[in-house]
Amino acid sequence: MTRDGSWDRQMTSNEQRAAAKPLRLIYGCMRIAGDGSAAARARGLAALDAAFAAGIRHFDHADIYADGACETLFGEWLRAHPGRRDDLTIISKCGIRRPQPGNPPLPQHYDFSPGHIEASVAGSLERLGIDRLDMLLLHRPDYLMAPDAVADCLAKLHAGGAIASAGVSNFSISQLRLLASKSHLPLAANQIEFSLAEVRALDNGLLDTCLELGVVPQAWSPLAGAVDTHRRDDLAAAQRHSLALELQRQADVYALEAWQIALCWLLAHPAGVVPVIGTLTPERIDASVDALSVAYDHVDWYRLLEARNGHPVP
Repeated sequence: MTRDGSWDRQMTSNEQRAAAKPLRLIYGCMRIAGDGSAAARARGLAALDAAFAAGIRHFDHADIYADGACETLFGEWLRAHPGRRDDLTIISKCGIRRPQPGNPPLPQHYDFSPGHIEASVAGSLERLGIDRLDMLLLHRPDYLMAPDAVADCLAKLHAGGAIASAGVSNFSISQLRLLASKSHLPLAANQIEFSLAEVRALDNGLLDTCLELGVVPQAWSPLAGAVDTHRRDDLAAAQRHSLALELQRQADVYALEAWQIALCWLLAHPAGVVPVIGTLTPERIDASVDALSVAYDHVDWYRLLEARNGHPVP
């Protein structure tokens, strides 16, 4: 999503990508720091280079990823390429507080207090080496959220130039509507788990509500159940088998890989789902872009849903 809320869906070459609106993909930076070793950091930097070369301009962070090390590494990458900053939309998330030792110990919890949000944004900006987040997402809903106070905090951060836009992550319909009703800023996105393995958003109204409110659904873990279907404990063996067969059948028809078909399936939804990809493999990053130019068939979408569910739709 660009800062004016638009996306490019059909790109076929690096030259076109560079000249057009940003691709409808987000690169997720959760793993770029790895274990913190020099080799892992080098791999993360190479992945960032590959994402940029592929035409991806949206990069997703959170204050808790590797305890801030992912944002720090990204900041180093920005400093090494000073001309790139203005072309990027940098997203970060806050609101999860990790457990801490003590007497009694501090449990993991969610915190949308204005003080914590402001401190988290300040920390992200310092680690990233920038003066503004293009988008701030509230990472997981704080059950004790005071919506008026959160709305005022986001407005304050926006007015002060610390954030250009705001959204949420993992919010239910009621939580999304509540904050949207109070927010002085239009909520730009709701980052949710959505994939062929996790389809509840199709039936619980969440995608419909995003479409209604003009909130962009960003899909984290978009390939779950597509690449490693045998690892999905929430799908029966028969479902995993039928899904794998149908993915491969469609991959043969479209001359793609099975995992690329899983991206096509997400991209076909009219809510404008934007996948957040996190692979560190440059070739895989580049190949992800190919899914954007596929004229994916309406009936094939339902074939995959049927294979995934293990039964036809009613």
